[in-house]
Amino acid sequence: METTSRPSRRPLVYLVVAVVLWGTSYAVTKSAYGSLPPMYVVWFRMLAALVAFLPFLRVVKRPDYRRGDWKSLALTALFIPCCYYTCEGFAIAFTTSSQAGVVSAVMPLAVAIAAWAILREHLTARVVVAAVVSVVGVAVLSLSDRSQASAPNPLLGNVLEMGAMIAASGSTLVVKRLSSRYDPLLLTGLQMAVGSVFFAPLALASGPVAWASVPASAWLSVAYLGIGCGLGAFGLYNASLGMLPASRAALAVNLVPAVALVTGWLALGETMSALQVGACVVILGVVVYAQLSGSPDRSAGEPG
Repeated sequence: METTSRPSRRPLVYLVVAVVLWGTSYAVTKSAYGSLPPMYVVWFRMLAALVAFLPFLRVVKRPDYRRGDWKSLALTALFIPCCYYTCEGFAIAFTTSSQAGVVSAVMPLAVAIAAWAILREHLTARVVVAAVVSVVGVAVLSLSDRSQASAPNPLLGNVLEMGAMIAASGSTLVVKRLSSRYDPLLLTGLQMAVGSVFFAPLALASGPVAWASVPASAWLSVAYLGIGCGLGAFGLYNASLGMLPASRAALAVNLVPAVALVTGWLALGETMSALQVGACVVILGVVVYAQLSGSPDRSAGEPG
């Protein structure tokens, strides 16, 4: 019994660390936007993650490439970083870090719906109801917030964050399929390498930057986002996908809003109205409700 319990703790630890990193990333990103345009922040975090990955290139396990894998590899790179970071990069510029973190709670539902649409996995009525209610909750959360300096267009920002979660869901399914033959760190490094190229023209098109006035704190934020929240968090999450069913790994994202809310309040002084707090409770509640329908379906060959 002892030998079987030890491996099960490792993916849990991976997921907890990844969630803490992701949860704090919203406030850190918001802070970095005070000194750098969004696409520059995204581009530099890609570069930081890629530089941090390069020393590990020699020790990562050689992939078991099979014919046609390039399509899956291209698809996961399209989802993350291209679509995910484009949507989230602008999302946090338009909404508060706290709201963006709450919207991320819909990812487990998006994974379930994507698995039903693409992999033909069973979709319960609970998940359908939860998906509809959570979208309504996000709408209430967005529409009940007035524009302010830190959130000039909450509705647009939260819609973009929803798009980022859909992209993350697609990446989860593709990485799950590749994780048995590809080192998760290698997949993460590939995503960061693609992002370093993809976001370069978008950053340069953002206009000139007064580099001399960029404080050291902004560069530290970019380094934290790239190495910790990028390479570290996605590497740990991708590693957990090789040990757990995708639906179970995605459940960890439910903890991101709590971390985002606390860090947004402590670091940025963000607040919410009573109606918005109620919307947050509804969103988190229906996500938990959707997961109480029983044990997640296991695909053939997936570890329990």
